[in-house]
Amino acid sequence: MRDQDHPVGSHSGFNRRDFLKGSGAAVAATAIATGEAEAQAKTKANVVPARAVDIKLKINGKNETLKLEPRTTLLDALRNWLNLTGCKEVCDTTNCGACTVQVNGKALYACSVLAIECEGKEIKTVEALRSGDKVDEVISGFVKHDAMQCGFCTPGFVVATRTLLDKNPKATRKEIDAGLGGNICRCGTYDGIAACAMEISKGGA
Repeated sequence: MRDQDHPVGSHSGFNRRDFLKGSGAAVAATAIATGEAEAQAKTKANVVPARAVDIKLKINGKNETLKLEPRTTLLDALRNWLNLTGCKEVCDTTNCGACTVQVNGKALYACSVLAIECEGKEIKTVEALRSGDKVDEVISGFVKHDAMQCGFCTPGFVVATRTLLDKNPKATRKEIDAGLGGNICRCGTYDGIAACAMEISKGGA
């Protein structure tokens, strides 16, 4: 029988307990070293943060110069820097159309494009459709046909409708439905929106 007070290998001054302690220390040291290496790699991958640059935009006929990080979206520039809050940040995943603005005559999701990409382009927001007490007929048409409820989607739909009718003043109901297909109304006011567009349209059925 082996003597428990004198484990195997005790004569060499090294036993199983010492071995396990040494192994645990080695594993811990390796983990620490690996963690530090990964942290350093991550730091080196993003050593230089994005720096703000001058971005020149023409919005609603007015020239604006903003100092923004290049990664700033047009939506954030409009809402957070110019206080043009008509375009709404609802989904932020290019699905709902609440942030629709007009860029060079085309309807565009403001959350889907960087502000810096819009330099040299004509940008119009829903605010451009009102001048004092005078409002665009699309806006008055939305009121007349009760084409809104909660209002979050409304500015985007108004801009999309105005853009559609600018391009196709004689749009049919089928063309209107197709042209506004990129905007979502969770309240379901589609009939009122279509009625507004149809009334303005010179085309018909």
